[in-house]
Amino acid sequence: MPESTKVQMIIRGLMIDPSSNSPIVVLRVQERDIFLPIWIGVSEASAIQMTLEGMTPPRPMTHDLLVQTLSSLEAELQSVVIRDLEDNVFFATLNVEQAGKLVEIDARPSDALALALRVGAEVFVEQHVLEKAQAIDISSLDVESGEEGDEEDRLKKWFEGLSPEDLGKYTM
Repeated sequence: MPESTKVQMIIRGLMIDPSSNSPIVVLRVQERDIFLPIWIGVSEASAIQMTLEGMTPPRPMTHDLLVQTLSSLEAELQSVVIRDLEDNVFFATLNVEQAGKLVEIDARPSDALALALRVGAEVFVEQHVLEKAQAIDISSLDVESGEEGDEEDRLKKWFEGLSPEDLGKYTM
């Protein structure tokens, strides 16, 4: 099996699929205009959005409970890796360190990303996943403003240009 190549990503934000009203978490290759959209559930989108906005719920949500559990077990989430894409379903791994040992835990990407945001863990995507998913390079999309909003404008332009068939290739 070939050695894996991981690409560091940042969580750019959330969008709504205009045809299905499904939430999409958008990952961006660090320092580049290459994006990976992942369609997620409403609950996970809510958990991600709350963290992005710096909101703290009055009672711990499931992701907060897991963060507390890891802490109680003296374990730390080191990173999240979106490791595969099969039949339009993404697969992720939580890389957790406990007592000097690295433990890999299978997870849904949406849950993994919500956890990574809460603890500041790094996010990676395997290069072959970016290729399979046909990650979007928006640097080639023409946007004239020259302002800081270019990235968002380019993402919107990309979305507007999608056909229903394009949107349908990913499912939650």
